Amino acid sequence: MLRRRRGRDEDQPGEAGPAGTAAEQAGEDVEIGPWDVGDDVPQAERIDFGCMQVPVAEGCEVQVSMADDEAAWITVVRGDSGLQLQAFAAPKTGGLWADVRQEIAAEVANTGGHSEEADGPFGVEVHAEIASPEQVPGAIGGLHPVRFLGVDGPRWFLRGVISGPAARRAELAAPLEQVFADVVVARGDHPVPPRDLLEIQLPAEALQALAGEAADPEEAAEPEVNRWGGLDPFQRGPEITETR
Repeated sequence: MLRRRRGRDEDQPGEAGPAGTAAEQAGEDVEIGPWDVGDDVPQAERIDFGCMQVPVAEGCEVQVSMADDEAAWITVVRGDSGLQLQAFAAPKTGGLWADVRQEIAAEVANTGGHSEEADGPFGVEVHAEIASPEQVPGAIGGLHPVRFLGVDGPRWFLRGVISGPAARRAELAAPLEQVFADVVVARGDHPVPPRDLLEIQLPAEALQALAGEAADPEEAAEPEVNRWGGLDPFQRGPEITETR
C-alpha cells in the first residue's frame, strides 16, 4: 500500500501516485515524495539547485528562469508541457497548502478564469483555466489549463504548476508527476520568513552559461519566451516564464 510521508498535510487524501503505482499493485508498503533532504531519499540523478534537487528525467529539459538577475523558479519541460517548481519557507506550526489553495482560487476568479479542487497523486490539487497575456496554441476562449500541486514538508512548502497539454491529459502528466515526486527539498537551518522563496543556487554549468550570455549582448537581449505560464498566489496576476 502507499503511505504518505511524515510532514505531509494530513487533510490531503493519499492516492496512488506515479512513484507508487507499480509498488502498490505489487502489494508493497512504500512512501512517495517529494522528499525532505533529511529523509531516506531514493537514489536518482538530480541537479542540485541548493533549496531543491531536481531529478533528471528522460525526454525532459530542466530550465532556470531568472527575475531581476536572480533565479526565480525551475521549469522542467517535456514536449509542449512544463512543470514549474518553487520551494517556499513554511512555519513550524503548520503547512501552507490549505490556505494557498484558497488564494489560488480567488486569484483565478479575479483574472477571469475558473478553478476547482480535485484529488491527485499528491493529495488535493487545484485544476484551473486561466487567462494568458500571450496566445497559447490550442487554448479555448483565451483560457488555458493549469494544474497546481502542493506538498507541505517540515518547514517548507513545494509548489508545482503543470501546464500545456499535460494539464488535461493524464498520460502526458505522468512523467512530470514523477519528476515532482522525486524532488528533494533542502530547507536549511537559517531563518526565512514563511512564504518567502527558498534560495535557488545555480550549478557551475548554469553560471557559465549566464556568463556567456552576458558576454554576448545580442543573444542576451532576446530571451526565449515559452508557454508555460502559471498563476502565482504569492504575487499579483498571471506570469509568463522566460528562459534566459
